[in-house]
Amino acid sequence: MSLLLKHIRLGVATICVALVAPLALASNQNSPLASNTNELTEDDSSVPFIDLFRAALPFEDARPWLTGANVQLDANGWPARLNGQIAGTRFLSNMPAQAIPGGRYTVLYEGQGKIQYGGDAKLVQAAQGQDIIDLYAGDDNKFDATLRIIESNPNNYIRDIRILPPDGVCTNNPFKRVPNAGTCPGNYQAFVQNYQQQIFNPDYLDYMKDFKSIRFMNMSGINNNPQSSWNQRQKLTDATWGGNQTNRGAPIEIQIELANRLNAHPWFTIHHAADNNYVMQFAQLVKQRLRPNLKPHIEYSNETWNFIFLQGNHVRDMGMARRLDTNKNRAGYRYYSERSVEIFRIWEQVFGGSQRLVRILSGWTINEEVAETILSHKDAYKSADAFAIAPYFFGDHQSIQLVRNLDETFRLMTDDQYRYSINNLLGFIRKQKAIADKYGLPLMAYEGGQGLVDFKTTHDMQMPNPLLYQANRHPRMGALYTQFLEGWKREGGTLFAHYSSPRTYRRYGSWGSKEYINQPLGQAYKHQALLNFIRSRPCWWAGCQQ
Repeated sequence: MSLLLKHIRLGVATICVALVAPLALASNQNSPLASNTNELTEDDSSVPFIDLFRAALPFEDARPWLTGANVQLDANGWPARLNGQIAGTRFLSNMPAQAIPGGRYTVLYEGQGKIQYGGDAKLVQAAQGQDIIDLYAGDDNKFDATLRIIESNPNNYIRDIRILPPDGVCTNNPFKRVPNAGTCPGNYQAFVQNYQQQIFNPDYLDYMKDFKSIRFMNMSGINNNPQSSWNQRQKLTDATWGGNQTNRGAPIEIQIELANRLNAHPWFTIHHAADNNYVMQFAQLVKQRLRPNLKPHIEYSNETWNFIFLQGNHVRDMGMARRLDTNKNRAGYRYYSERSVEIFRIWEQVFGGSQRLVRILSGWTINEEVAETILSHKDAYKSADAFAIAPYFFGDHQSIQLVRNLDETFRLMTDDQYRYSINNLLGFIRKQKAIADKYGLPLMAYEGGQGLVDFKTTHDMQMPNPLLYQANRHPRMGALYTQFLEGWKREGGTLFAHYSSPRTYRRYGSWGSKEYINQPLGQAYKHQALLNFIRSRPCWWAGCQQ
């Protein structure tokens, strides 16, 4: 197996990363499906990184209940001065017991001081720069764990904390977690010694390896994030990449690295307020680091037609400021279209043309006017390579609140009296495909799948939430996924980005194809359906394997 060596700066060290050659993963280029990532939070059950601290709650976000109001942080978010208080964070929350291995974890750090652990994390042994903790799920069958810096030398304060599991991988298979060196004698890499090179949870790599493309919208922290200048971007040296909507997100370098290792086309979404320099620097970084066989998929922000998001209001305001329309909503659609083309042109300048790019304009599945406005505005379609929508089947929002048994729940998705039944949704897709055809663009899905969620509930076990979870765990849901994906293909759709990676089912939705990253396939009927579709329906559109 040939290797490609790359350097990436993670924390304080420059490391040399060995990447599996593209030929080792060529089969995913036949896949008709992409996957959306999740937000980086301490309760994300897709667990993308080996180091659990990568998704921890930032010390700043933990004020005042874990981090004292007087604690001073450095530029990377580490507590530089405690000022007589404590700096704390939560690094696991509501995490299913099976999502990560329980056992003896190693905590590495730079500096001098003392760390205290809480919740399901118990200190076993403390030494300078290294603690050993026991980490086992609690009686509730979940992991919840905190970390508090209670002493720190201001001249050499505690920083660069890493929380590493007890196992590793065999060097010839980065997609499989193994317990010890006995599994592959002479070929074993323990996470504790090799976390800087390995970076990604092998269970996560194994999950993602079947997808043709990875949409980084959630992982890059797009929604409601006003980030505008290049110096505001997430950095490799940041204390953590987790946090609230305004600051979380994996650095662009990490997104590129994941795409490289998976041989998957990266689907990047650009922050809604990003200035031209930000866009140019982004494109230059991708050109420098991305494998030459991979095509960056470029999309401006996420669902700017959806005014529940900050980005939806931003494009409306900008559209009105540019006097693109007298109607505020249409002004927003036009600005989205116009700004998308401006972004595409910057990427084209960096890449020396559009041949290696996939430039995506996105619309609203149920609204043909949005599609027409976006594609036609100043002939934007001529600067694009695809038009994308987000088809979800779920019945309708009011009827979801009324279901009282499993049969009623499934009837929502199959009875055409409900606006968003599968058949009715395929009708919306057919109309959007006709518009895409009119402008000579293929139709993609930037998101999609089942959409059973009652947005009116206030806690996870309030009805009808338990029924919605039950439906998502049922074999019948797998059958509906197959029916829907076959319909998507039949109606002429191309690349379909499922929403989403494994995540815990809660009142906010049952979006994950699994409930946690290494859930057995026999329990995950949605994911079974996705894999079966990938294997039985290799990508069918012209140029899909290029």
